[in-house]
Amino acid sequence: MADAQKTTLKAWPRQAKGGGKKACSVEGCKRPYRAKSYCFFHFKKWRQGELPHSRYRTCSKPDCRVKVLKGGLCEKHYNETYKPAAAA
Repeated sequence: MADAQKTTLKAWPRQAKGGGKKACSVEGCKRPYRAKSYCFFHFKKWRQGELPHSRYRTCSKPDCRVKVLKGGLCEKHYNETYKPAAAA
């Protein structure tokens, strides 16, 4: 019986771009940057639209972080502004 050869998978080491010399662009974060000048943690938040400079254009109304539909407004605010109210 032949000896079963054990196959070992080498784990691909994830390394930050820049070799760890450049830090994340978020103030106070010292992690090395991964992409778009953010570390892996802040890059994920950027993709999800949780950072002030989000991935998509966001609604121009204060405190509304929803993706723009038309005219710089999200669907809710666009409908409130440009659609006539239903007659009662």
